[in-house]
Amino acid sequence: MSPSFAPQVHAARDRRLLGATAIVALLTACKLAVHLYTGRHYGYFVDELYYLACSRHLDWGYVDQPPLIAVIAWLVRVLLGDSLAGIRLLPAIAGAAEVALTAMIARELGGRRFAQGVAALAALVAPGILAGDNLLTMNAFEPLFWIGCAWLLIRIVKTGNPKLWIWFGVLAGFGLENKYSMLIWGAGIVLGLVLTPQRRALAGPWLWMGGAIAFLLFLPNLLWNVAHHFPFLELQANIRRSGRDVGLTPLAFFVQEIVTMHPLNLPLWLAGLWFCFFAEPGKRFRALGWAWVFTAAVIVALSPRVYYLYPAFPILFAAGAVLWEVWLSRRPAWQKLAWPALMAATGALLAPIAIPVLPPETYIRYTRALHLAQPRIENHRLGPLPQLFADQFGWEQMAATVARVYHTLPPEVRPKTAIFGQNYGQAGAIDLFGPRYGLPPAISGHQNYFLWGPRGYTGESVIVLDGRLEDLETRFAQVEKVARVEHPYSMPYEHFDVFYCRGLKAPLSEIWPQVKRWD
Repeated sequence: MSPSFAPQVHAARDRRLLGATAIVALLTACKLAVHLYTGRHYGYFVDELYYLACSRHLDWGYVDQPPLIAVIAWLVRVLLGDSLAGIRLLPAIAGAAEVALTAMIARELGGRRFAQGVAALAALVAPGILAGDNLLTMNAFEPLFWIGCAWLLIRIVKTGNPKLWIWFGVLAGFGLENKYSMLIWGAGIVLGLVLTPQRRALAGPWLWMGGAIAFLLFLPNLLWNVAHHFPFLELQANIRRSGRDVGLTPLAFFVQEIVTMHPLNLPLWLAGLWFCFFAEPGKRFRALGWAWVFTAAVIVALSPRVYYLYPAFPILFAAGAVLWEVWLSRRPAWQKLAWPALMAATGALLAPIAIPVLPPETYIRYTRALHLAQPRIENHRLGPLPQLFADQFGWEQMAATVARVYHTLPPEVRPKTAIFGQNYGQAGAIDLFGPRYGLPPAISGHQNYFLWGPRGYTGESVIVLDGRLEDLETRFAQVEKVARVEHPYSMPYEHFDVFYCRGLKAPLSEIWPQVKRWD
């Protein structure tokens, strides 16, 4: 190259880099803005109530999850309070980071402006990803650990720097403290290493040091599980026996993946698999392809909930975008831009199905007009809203109803009166909203509430939510129906009677093992 042309080439490259950065920054900002807007609508999600309760009982483990989500909820409460906007700020930021990380992977794989923009756009418009990033749950943070580990693996392959395995181990260890499915993704990456020339990393010390760090970070939760006889495994066995989850065949599972990842993203993630396994530039990253295939196979075999595979898709979005950039390089500009423009338009059309953009009545009319709905995850009877939305209604009204009952009791009886919820949503709602209504913390046998015990109550005076009269009469000397809880948009199983019970026939501490409910 002539020296006179070198500055022009560098200037053109800098302009392309700046253009790609600007596009990705814009899409990342859009993602953040969407969640900041929609995260304040409707109400607290049932799992959010539980995680806030867990944050008041910090421990190294819980019946149904590792401790990181409780720590995050604790930090949010301390720094931002427990308002709806406050608790959903970090998930919104995590979602924006997911879009940016997807583009970063595309760049590391050789993608230029088009590839980075399309990869980021795909992560932005996928309805399933939108839904997961709108709530304070483990699912909002899980993709950062999966995608982050993938990015580090790519950097290790490209730079030959084995010391990056240390950071891989740190990220994987925190990922394990967030959600146990990190084990599946990590095992998939190890399998990918074994099946490709990257297996040489197994001969060096750095990968093993990274693995040791991940294990040490995970060890406190592992020891907690040993001490509590692995309650998560008992919980999963109970769920399978109950038939609570919607069963999916492999075909039905992947049909739902196509829909919830946005149908126009299908060519992208299929191209991503092709890139990893067959495209010449992608063959050295084949370990990621094997990791994706292994993870998908394990999830389908064990528990094919539609959202379990979501954290792995942005990696294929990035790889597929790189390949499509090459395939479309000789096409006119309008042809290259038509696809992302259609993705953006249809993404906006599908977004109200995934996140609360619309008021409930408008949402109902909208979905009926489009003949589209959120995928069903559990076999509960539904009301007018899908479960993801319905589980955000009725909680404060329920607490207010219980408060009216509680304050009718004589002042000397109230301190002895326990409020018993049948599930962590009911108990969590009492714990969150109860203080403003003068209520004490709730007790329950559901999930980790069982381990927190009866809080010193004897059972002489109990307000029972969602009880059955005939069952309660066998346990208490006196049982009286005192209220009814209903909300037009809540889940039908959260429409229930409230009972005031007196004179438990055996001390509550003695019968507490019988109230255990892990499902």
